[in-house]
Amino acid sequence: MTAEVNLWQLTCAEQIDAPPLDRDLTVDLVVIGGGFTGCSAALHAAQDGARVALVEAQQIGHGGSGRNVGLANAGLWLPPDDIRAHMGQGAGDRLIGLLAGAPDLVFALIDRHAITCEPMRSGTLHCAHSAKGLKDLQNRHAQLAATGAPVRLLAADETARRTGSDRFHGALFDPRAGTIQPLAYARGLARAAMAAGAGVHQNTPAQSVTREGDLWCVVTPGGTIRAKSLLLATNAYHCGASGLPAPQYTTVGYFQLATAPLNDTQRAAILPGGEGCWDTGLIMSSFRIDAAGRLILGAMGDLSHPAAGMHRAWAARKLARLFPDLAGVPLTHVWCGHIAMTSDHLPKVLRLGPGALSVFGYSGRGIGPGTLFGRNAAQALMAGDDRLLPVAPVDTYGEGFTGLRRAYYETGAVLTHALRARAWADGMS
Repeated sequence: MTAEVNLWQLTCAEQIDAPPLDRDLTVDLVVIGGGFTGCSAALHAAQDGARVALVEAQQIGHGGSGRNVGLANAGLWLPPDDIRAHMGQGAGDRLIGLLAGAPDLVFALIDRHAITCEPMRSGTLHCAHSAKGLKDLQNRHAQLAATGAPVRLLAADETARRTGSDRFHGALFDPRAGTIQPLAYARGLARAAMAAGAGVHQNTPAQSVTREGDLWCVVTPGGTIRAKSLLLATNAYHCGASGLPAPQYTTVGYFQLATAPLNDTQRAAILPGGEGCWDTGLIMSSFRIDAAGRLILGAMGDLSHPAAGMHRAWAARKLARLFPDLAGVPLTHVWCGHIAMTSDHLPKVLRLGPGALSVFGYSGRGIGPGTLFGRNAAQALMAGDDRLLPVAPVDTYGEGFTGLRRAYYETGAVLTHALRARAWADGMS
């Protein structure tokens, strides 16, 4: 199997010229992090007339945004009742309502700024991998339908027709959602931000952050940025600048593998409608088709782990199990990213000081929530009004045992993939 190569980097149609910072700047807003959240914040603040500077330590979309599955979903991983249980009725309903419209925001930005990111708004399928998984989907369907979401529960036969696989007990179809090329979307947001007047600087790590009088000072190798407001938007790829607290979350690995483009017969049978899919397994897996007809299979797991070979062996067998006609088809690209997962699976907004926020913890739902949280964080900072934020900010936030939790998730992924692959090899169900 191939060495690690990120397909999104090879197929990204959006290219930007964003040289490193080489001078001192004074702006209204400085954004640290060039993913969905940071680029959305820079775009919306600049459109509203603010002077904006965004710095990214690597390339735009280097982190989770450029390694994403590319499912632009509505809502969070949590079902509505769980969100309300954690946040309370009023705050929960507000967040549910805002995120229900997140795909509309994403696809409207794609249209408005002509972002070349393979947008396909054909919905997504949450597939039941077991009878227990189907019960979970029935519960989710009832909760989502009660909020007015236009979701539909599909029987096993329709799920098989839509996916091309008979391995699922049913699926929850959400027509609000769709798929994109995630790296191209992030870079397209950055390009639009630059067109609106924002300064975007790649290969510009934030080395230190201090407060001097009424301004935030971000020191980089090429210059210092002084700003009235600051947004830290690094999520699972924390920059490590001195003066900034490390966001508290558990880092979870997620890897993906892609085939070469399928032939016409295979393409007509597998996901003919273009939906993006993920399943109800505790160690979740996903699959989708890109614009060129490649099948992309993903799952929880870290390819830098010593037992990463278990993940790769599982992927080849999983592909053949879902789609027997693809047995033995080479997997030509493989890549991995990291998810920032909070203990309650809810995004967090942490107040870093006067006019400064940190946003993190999308727990695997980065595209829609990241775009929306970035926009609203910029609006809240520019207006000085926390009520514009999707969730109430907190002054302190901490999580214990994040290292143990990370080991727990990765050990679970390795064991699940190893046992599944062995069982399939032995002809077991």
